[in-house]
Amino acid sequence: MAINLQKGQRISLTKDNNGLSKIMVGLGWDPAEHKGKGLLGSLFGGSSPEIDCDASVFMLDANDKIRSKDEIVYFGNLTHKSQSVCHMGDNLTGDGDGDDEQIRVELAKVPQDIAKLVFVVNIYDCIKRNQHFGMIKNAFIRIVNLSNNQEMLRYNLTDDYANKTALLVGEIYRHGSEWKFAAVGQGDSSKNIAEMVNRYK
Repeated sequence: MAINLQKGQRISLTKDNNGLSKIMVGLGWDPAEHKGKGLLGSLFGGSSPEIDCDASVFMLDANDKIRSKDEIVYFGNLTHKSQSVCHMGDNLTGDGDGDDEQIRVELAKVPQDIAKLVFVVNIYDCIKRNQHFGMIKNAFIRIVNLSNNQEMLRYNLTDDYANKTALLVGEIYRHGSEWKFAAVGQGDSSKNIAEMVNRYK
């Protein structure tokens, strides 16, 4: 049975799962439903664009730094050169049940000089479209063991992220010989992925 985490919790992925290597990190969200006229009606009416959330992975060194653009896995760079992190493709709307975007990670292949994988989500073209994460509901991150397709853990983001245009969802990081996961759920005001990357330079 999957473990449901709360914000700030940390858990070992490998301590009780000897040989765990191939995992799938699923991220999901739904557009919030708004009805009525006036300001909200104009924002969420039929003519408003879909909310396009993009999941990315920042691969950090021991100093929490991104050393090159190759260490950013996103819709424009789907696979890391080590083949350890692979983005399965972009979902443009968030509609439907289940994962909206999936990222496969092979822990054994992650280069030794990479200490942390940071999973972030930002809203594409958020300023022009006047969109933020207050318009999103049911956001989550989950980790599946690909050897048996069993969900290991899930973290549902329940904070109010109104006016936040990006989210730092969770982290997978080295702790000695183990890999651990941290449920972060931190809102951010970065307008695009480039601004988020600048925080780690």
